[in-house]
Order: sequence, then structure tokens, then C-alpha cells
Amino acid sequence: MNSENTLKLYRKRIIPEECLLLKDDKIVRCDDEVIVTTWNTINPKTEFSHGVSCYYLKQGIKVSKFYRHDGSLLYWYCDIVDYEFNEAENSLTVTDLLADVVIFPDGHMKVVDLDEMADALDSGSITPELLSKALRRLHDLLTLIYRDKFERLQTPLEQLGL
Repeated sequence: MNSENTLKLYRKRIIPEECLLLKDDKIVRCDDEVIVTTWNTINPKTEFSHGVSCYYLKQGIKVSKFYRHDGSLLYWYCDIVDYEFNEAENSLTVTDLLADVVIFPDGHMKVVDLDEMADALDSGSITPELLSKALRRLHDLLTLIYRDKFERLQTPLEQLGL
């Protein structure tokens, strides 16, 4: 990846099927390990208005902090993702592989959207190979959380004061 100033980030969803250029996201760190961004919601939301994200390029995980309108933390949101870098365009397409983990400030958590993984497999929107990759990444993330090591994924954001 060339420069954080010229890298184009795309968010690709399987359900609903879409691919959006994240043109307003601000890249504050970009290297071979992570990309850190700050962002405002694309569509207005009642629960939250903005956040920060850390894309873990080797692990296939995106960890985000969702903030309420008053600036307080709503929750941590962990997406299981896949990455595709296009060198000619200096772009990174981040595909949401549907499974997510939500961690609330009080420490309780939820794993969500596993039914969407099954729906995507049934409809042919996701290959068995990609589903297998997603489940392994989800397993690795949950293992880290269960071993009380989630702070490792929080560190790049904390170091930047985000």
C-alpha cells in the first residue's frame, strides 16, 4: 500500500449486496499490519454518530469503537472480514463476512449474524471456502476475548488516543 493519503478504502457487504467507497473516512495510520480510521456514520443513526476502526490485515478482523452523539462509548464492534488489495488502484476492498462480535462497556458480549452466514451459504452468496475462513477467524477472535486478551486489539486505537 502506498500512502495513507492516497489509499482508497471500500466496504463490501454480502447481505445486502453492496460495495461503497468510504470516501469520508480519515486514515490516521496505515502500515503492513493495521489501518486505523476515524469516521462518521454514512446514514444517520439514533444510537451512534461516529467511531474509529482498526483493520487487522493479517488476522481478517476489523475492530471498531462506536460512539454515541455525546462522545461516550456505545460498544466495541468486531467484524470478521476479508481483504483484497488492488495495487494498480491503491485500493483495499474490505468484505464483511457477516459474523460479528459486540462487546459492551460493562464487559458482556454478543455474537451476531450467524444466521446470515447460513443464508449466504444457502443462496450461494458465499463460498464454502470463504465461510470456513470466516468461522476460523471468528474462533480466533473469540479465543482471544475468552482469554482476556482483547486489549491487544484495542492497543493501536488507545495508542492514538482514539
